[in-house]
Amino acid sequence: MLDALFRPRGVAIIGASTKELSIGNVIIRNLQTYGYKGNIYPINPTAPDVRGIKAYKSLGEVPGEIDVAHIIIPAKLVPQAIEECGKKGVKAVIINSAGFSEMGEEGARLQEAFLANAKRHGVRVFGPNCQGIINTDPSLKAYCNFTFTYPEPGSVSVVALSGGVGALIMQALFDEGIGMRMYASNGNACDLSIPEILRYWADDPGCKAILLYTEGFSDPMEFLETAREVAARKPVLAMKAGRTEQGAKAASSHTGSLAGVDIATELIFGKTGILSFQDEEDMVRAAKAFATQPVPAGNRVGIITNTGGPAVIATDVLVAAGLEVPKLSDASISRLKATQLPQAALENPIDVVATAGGDQFRAAVEVLLEEEGVDSIFINFVTAPFTDTHEVARQIVEASRKGKKPVVCNFMTDLTQERYRITMEILKDGGIPFYATPTAAARALGALARYGRLRRRDIGRPETFAGADAARARSVVLSARETGRSVLSAADVYTILESYGIPVARWKAAGTPDEAAAAAEAIGCPVVLKVDSEAIDHKSDMGGVAVDLKDPAAVRSAAEGMRRRLGSHGDLKFLVQKFHPGGRELIVGASAERGLGHLVMFGLGGIHVEVLKDVVFKIAPVTRVEACEMLDSIRAKTLLDGVRGQKGVDKDKVVELIQRISQLLADLPEIREMDLNPVMAFEDSVVAVDGRIRI
Repeated sequence: MLDALFRPRGVAIIGASTKELSIGNVIIRNLQTYGYKGNIYPINPTAPDVRGIKAYKSLGEVPGEIDVAHIIIPAKLVPQAIEECGKKGVKAVIINSAGFSEMGEEGARLQEAFLANAKRHGVRVFGPNCQGIINTDPSLKAYCNFTFTYPEPGSVSVVALSGGVGALIMQALFDEGIGMRMYASNGNACDLSIPEILRYWADDPGCKAILLYTEGFSDPMEFLETAREVAARKPVLAMKAGRTEQGAKAASSHTGSLAGVDIATELIFGKTGILSFQDEEDMVRAAKAFATQPVPAGNRVGIITNTGGPAVIATDVLVAAGLEVPKLSDASISRLKATQLPQAALENPIDVVATAGGDQFRAAVEVLLEEEGVDSIFINFVTAPFTDTHEVARQIVEASRKGKKPVVCNFMTDLTQERYRITMEILKDGGIPFYATPTAAARALGALARYGRLRRRDIGRPETFAGADAARARSVVLSARETGRSVLSAADVYTILESYGIPVARWKAAGTPDEAAAAAEAIGCPVVLKVDSEAIDHKSDMGGVAVDLKDPAAVRSAAEGMRRRLGSHGDLKFLVQKFHPGGRELIVGASAERGLGHLVMFGLGGIHVEVLKDVVFKIAPVTRVEACEMLDSIRAKTLLDGVRGQKGVDKDKVVELIQRISQLLADLPEIREMDLNPVMAFEDSVVAVDGRIRI
């Protein structure tokens, strides 16, 4: 069905206009100017022709087949137009008109009405409130869109929720000299979704890379499942807007989407192997490399330069991007000695010096292509006026065709001079991605390497731990629901944790100060005493926690004091726990994310979580690989290994705890929020000493 949309043999424009600056006129002009090979059918009840093309009063009068119909009429007329499209056999419609769900209840009713008509006739809807599509295939040249950039044919496809950003990206590709394959901006996306478009392009042999711009997803799980499949087959470079509160509000008002201040989309990108960007310029420049270059097999880069300073800048950027600049083998050094000028520096970076010509550059490229310890090649090429720069470019191109390693070039020149523009064209025609600065070029190569790491990464499968008592945990949740409680008691929390083999401090619930004292004697002092009340979230702040109580009498006294101070919060109960001093305070938590399940959090706990906010997230289920990545991703990760004589923590047990929490969440989707804070981590054990669960 998407062939009809992206490869239409006939296009109708319902709302075609003779007014030059109207959308119904611009779309026809774009189809004509771009050289569309199919048939164009303007629909206009009064005009005999539009832009020199015969117009028809209705779809029924059109003699030929129509694959796609643009709809550019008032919103209230769209349901009837869809009905006519169905009767005509139109397979897909692009609704450029606005005035639907993004405009409130009346618009939403109109949207429901036209969708019902479309489903009844098997018509797929692209939009509404959208630009449309472009297919640059020279055999088709379908410009079913009202934008202004006429892209050159290429291998990068672009899908954008926002038409404005989509047009910006398309223009940026054009300005960078990057050819485009297909383009889609689907506005409200009430029917045909971004995941469907991604799956279609994954099967398109002419598409080598996909650029995605989004402001959120109406069905995050659908996108996650699709992205996992597509990103394994070809690179998907993506950017999400709405990362700040103000940005999220702007995104929501612009598209009617459900974008919010969240990190879920970035986590989806990471889990599925999508390459995430926070800068559209970086994303477009990276696409230039993906359009022509293979993905490197590893992180080792060989650098060739004919000037010193830019190589230093590039090295810094490459290393920051996770690449290594290894020493070259003795065999490679010997080959370089035989081919380079006497002044050349033959280590990595290889400085062929400013007077180097095509032969020297080519020889250096060939050495790095054959060097087993190098996975990619970075070239700094300044166009010295005393060298044949055309020949240098030709030799770089010819040498690069012999290998399967990516080559990226920092091309430093004065493009006002015709001579150097010709040199640039040689690189472009030869498929060598080039950039004006070492930083831009290094970031592009870094993106290639980052995608290579994502593609090689195997996160494995989530573990299921034997002995978990899901029935016991579920009975606790059901009991809380039956009594109308959303915040579980401490006893409920620890019962659930114990059901999944999560280590907790020995505990007993108590209803009175005397019972608390008896519990302390049974557990063995020293102990910690805590109030247990649904009305008190932050017990420490309220004076509801007493630590290191040495005997039952101290426990009784502390409980009586808490009752006096906090009695206004209702009938207080108590929790008595074994005191576990020392250790590293960690936090493991979870929160439900709309349409996606749960996000699992790990980081430094105790007061540090609020002060430092040194935490990371993953989408559940969390595998062992992902749990290890969480430990390695916090800024204070060195504290887990121990510093200045302090002992490190048992990382394996922390990883296992995260995985057990993940299993618990899969069995108890009713959980909305969970905090285990702190989890005390020691050299040989971990133990949760406080927990909170909301259902």
